[in-house]
Amino acid sequence: MPNINEQLQSIVDNNDVVLFMKGTPDFPQCGFSHQATQILRFIEVDFKGVNCLETDELRQGIKSFSNWPTIPQVYLKGEFVGGADILRELFQSGELFATLTEKGIPFKAPAGAQA
Repeated sequence: MPNINEQLQSIVDNNDVVLFMKGTPDFPQCGFSHQATQILRFIEVDFKGVNCLETDELRQGIKSFSNWPTIPQVYLKGEFVGGADILRELFQSGELFATLTEKGIPFKAPAGAQA
């Protein structure tokens, strides 16, 4: 069985958008995970939600993997973006749309947003 870093790398490598979160996209277990899910759903981007509360190894492993102390964590095409606060800032500034476009990740921009 692969170690946790190999498992995490495989998830990141095999999905364009990954949200490591507390809970699931249908049942987030914290406000920040809920907020990140809402942003990704609002722009209709296809993403993989990974419940970091499933095991302690996963919960601690993602923090070491990214060298980021909090959950949720967002990855776009294998690149670590940050947590819910950074995702929100990118969304509000319009930078998220430019990044998704640059990386070739399909999404639906809200009316009036500049992609």
